[in-house]
Amino acid sequence: MQQVQLQDLGLKDYKDTWDFQENLFQKIIDIKIGNRKNETSNPTPNYFLFVEHPHVYTLGKSGDLSNLLLNEEQLKQKGATFYKINRGGDITYHGPGQIVGYPILDLDNFFTDIHKYLRFLEEVIIKTLEEYGIKSERSKGETGVWLDVGTPFARKICAMGVRTSRWVTMHGFALNVNTNLGYFDNIIPCGIKGKAVTTMEAELNRKIPMEEVQQKILNHFTNLFEVEFV
Repeated sequence: MQQVQLQDLGLKDYKDTWDFQENLFQKIIDIKIGNRKNETSNPTPNYFLFVEHPHVYTLGKSGDLSNLLLNEEQLKQKGATFYKINRGGDITYHGPGQIVGYPILDLDNFFTDIHKYLRFLEEVIIKTLEEYGIKSERSKGETGVWLDVGTPFARKICAMGVRTSRWVTMHGFALNVNTNLGYFDNIIPCGIKGKAVTTMEAELNRKIPMEEVQQKILNHFTNLFEVEFV
């Protein structure tokens, strides 16, 4: 069973968290390069970060800047920042009331299949939501977790975007728990026009304890990925 080092960063600036992720990501890659070069087999660590970000919009490397509907001045008025980053996917929003999870894993310790990795992440969220009586599912060709797929009421509750190099992952998922949905009005989420966004609070009509949801996510991650958090 693989061990995963768990860190809850609390409310943390997006750029600071990105730099922190990059350092852990590079640390794993350096060990792998060293193992290949020196024909050694030093074990690689795995990490899982929980974080909540202040208002921020991020655009993936293949994203379209026109999906951000605010200019620089309007961003300032909203108290939000913007970053173009190196994950897959288009534009998304992070902010208070949202659980962001960044697994920084060496998939050589698990399975070398990016599609399987993404499906497992989706399954962790689907199973977590199920515990609250929220029926969620995948939407073909659209990474993340959705409600009422295939109907005019389709809405996204969890966005996902990852980066991998040498089978090491970074970035991850953002689950809308008690998030202010008004901030999504300033973007075309994930570049998908005409699709709504929702939160657990909106679906259940009550505030949901964030730590409770985090624990359920960890339980399902533990079972699916067969890990031990330390």
